[in-house]
Amino acid sequence: MPPALIVKQLRSQFAGPFELNLGGGECASITGPSGSGKSLFLRMLADLDPNEGEVWLNGRERASMPAPEWRRRATYVSAESGWWADTVIEHFPPQRRKEVGPLSTLLGLRADLLEAPVAQLSTGEKQRLALVRALLPNPPVLLLDEPTGPLDEVSVTQVEALLRQRMAGGTAILLVTHDPNQAVRLGHQRYRMMAGHLEAA
Repeated sequence: MPPALIVKQLRSQFAGPFELNLGGGECASITGPSGSGKSLFLRMLADLDPNEGEVWLNGRERASMPAPEWRRRATYVSAESGWWADTVIEHFPPQRRKEVGPLSTLLGLRADLLEAPVAQLSTGEKQRLALVRALLPNPPVLLLDEPTGPLDEVSVTQVEALLRQRMAGGTAILLVTHDPNQAVRLGHQRYRMMAGHLEAA
């Protein structure tokens, strides 16, 4: 099967060039010190930060589609999620809200949180709900920046189980993590970012 995601000579003035081939259903895990360029790499892939180079997804070049469409296909989840409305449920499309509860339950979140004010959420709850938000449209690629950083051990296990389930369905994942054990558990390919360059780990 050809790679789902192909990255050729992706670079910015701060990092790269990057080369990567990632098949559907595979995870590439990226570790490395803070400030080495891990988050920047994900943001470049999502076309959120200035960059040059080629990125292909399932045979289509990123440059051939509008940026919002690309970001729906290669969905970026930052380490600190953004919230723009007062309550949690407002952040989900009305036609998909019935699916939010079951997904949230898989991540150990209480059903009543969906009606709660965002201001009442813990950091870990926000992180898991941001992941639910990204998973709901079932994008072919997930770009995850420290998705389990603030979570306890049980919650980490739940998140990893759901990510494995998505990979089994063909989703490709790029995972930035500070946990070397998580990088080994999930990563079919493992990399270390050093001063804006990817090295095989």
